[in-house]
Amino acid sequence: MSEFPAELKYTKDHEWAKVEGNKITVGITAFAVEQLGDITLVNFDAKPGDKLAHGKTFGTIESVKTLSDLFAPVAGTVVSVNAELDGKPELVNEDCYGKAWMVVLEVSDPAELGNLLSAAAYADHVKASA
Repeated sequence: MSEFPAELKYTKDHEWAKVEGNKITVGITAFAVEQLGDITLVNFDAKPGDKLAHGKTFGTIESVKTLSDLFAPVAGTVVSVNAELDGKPELVNEDCYGKAWMVVLEVSDPAELGNLLSAAAYADHVKASA
């Protein structure tokens, strides 16, 4: 079973969010990486300045097994995308909670952060879906 850093928040779509003031850094969880297998491509549809609604797709991640959408965990404005993943998608397999962050969002409605799961709640969600 994957480990889920306690300082992060999580979504039921297997993404993590690091909350820093009114900004969040978003990536995919180790559980998602395990399910996907070797990552071959990360594609961002959103660019800095784009406004995303909660649940809107901001890109895709492709692996040897499947193609999956990446979703905004909260509504916000894209501050930056991790361009390093364009040439090195394997970083997601190597360091999903660090170097392989996907996007940084400026949160539109801080109340939405309350909908994110704690590490313990996310671990329960993973166990229930296994």
